[in-house]
Amino acid sequence: MFKLYKRSIEKKDGYDSMYSLRSLRTPRGGKLLAWWLLVFSIIFFILLFLPWQQNIRGNGNVTALSPMNRPQTIEAVIAGRVQKWFVREGDLVKKGDTIISISEVKEKYFDPQLLSRLQLQIAAKESSLASKNQKANALERQVRALRNAMKLKIEQSAQKLQAEKIKFQNAENQLERNKKLYEAGNIPLTKYQEFEYKFQGSQADYLNAQIELGRVEAEYLDKISKAESELNNTRADAFDTQADIIKSRNEYTNTEIRNAQYQILAPQDGYIVKAMKEGIGETIKEGDAICTIMPQASDVAVEMYVRAMDVPLISKNRKVRIQFDGWPALQFSGWPSVSVGTFGGVVRVIDYVNSKPGQFRILIVPDETDEPWPSQIRVGSGTKGWVMLDNVPVWYELWRQLNGFPPSLYEEPGYEDDQSNSTNPNQGESK
Repeated sequence: MFKLYKRSIEKKDGYDSMYSLRSLRTPRGGKLLAWWLLVFSIIFFILLFLPWQQNIRGNGNVTALSPMNRPQTIEAVIAGRVQKWFVREGDLVKKGDTIISISEVKEKYFDPQLLSRLQLQIAAKESSLASKNQKANALERQVRALRNAMKLKIEQSAQKLQAEKIKFQNAENQLERNKKLYEAGNIPLTKYQEFEYKFQGSQADYLNAQIELGRVEAEYLDKISKAESELNNTRADAFDTQADIIKSRNEYTNTEIRNAQYQILAPQDGYIVKAMKEGIGETIKEGDAICTIMPQASDVAVEMYVRAMDVPLISKNRKVRIQFDGWPALQFSGWPSVSVGTFGGVVRVIDYVNSKPGQFRILIVPDETDEPWPSQIRVGSGTKGWVMLDNVPVWYELWRQLNGFPPSLYEEPGYEDDQSNSTNPNQGESK
């Protein structure tokens, strides 16, 4: 309104009593709202330039880093019938404590004296083996004696043959000389015939000596062959007996081990979680689950699943904020410093293959530089996690979220560090 008069119309008396003028005045609430909107706009504008830490979200549960500390199923090694339970669900057992006792269900092992009878069988077979070994030793001595005797006989026959050969050669020489004398007419025919008769006798003796030498050798070789054949048969029987002894010992050991399996023991310290077999007299088979044991894990970790598109951005030793189910928390994912009730973690393992369609598993261990994880958490409890990445302005994060872009990194993740850490034998799994 233009002030056409020295005195404003608002100064005139009766202004508030005029409805038309009063309705044209700006309400006090409108002015207050305008001021609040202006203040919020300024604050929002300032917030757009504040740093925001990008993160990758994932859900998971509490587990143990070492596979041996995760829930395990205790199975029956042999078939049997439940005879007695020694524990209840929730009991703490030590390694070697008896959990359940079972009885035999196979006819082969019904005999309570089976082990002693097997031991007697082994002793009898060992005695039989000793006798056969003694027989084999005796046959070996017999073969050696026959060889020595054959050697002596052959030498004796060879000497006799040599003597007969000399006699034969002398008779042959005498016959040649007397033949010349007879042809010259110096000796009569009767004298020549005497030398011829002696030559034929020497020749016959020489041939007989050769035959005798072959006969002696053949005779002793036949005896040696029979003795060696019997020796080989005895050795074969001894080997069969030895194989039977080994088989019986194996059966004895298996039976002894089987008897020890009637008592199913706790493989390690832990809590009995759930019994799969109940009551007395229930029959179980080989490999049937008896109960589940939860080891007293000291290496608590978080098993978290993230999207496949986010895995390339994650590297080992990345900081993680974790919220445990049932634990009161107030989390500002982009401002972890102002979060309440969350706990710090570090990425230790990244799977090489997807665990679920479109999701990869990572294992997170407590951050030693942060607040310790609560002792009340249990394996299997649900968790929410945020893998912390780089800082960006809030306006960039809003723009990224609206466009559906993945988080960004200023530097490539340190995969070389991952490979060097994967050689640590204590971490169980690696990427």
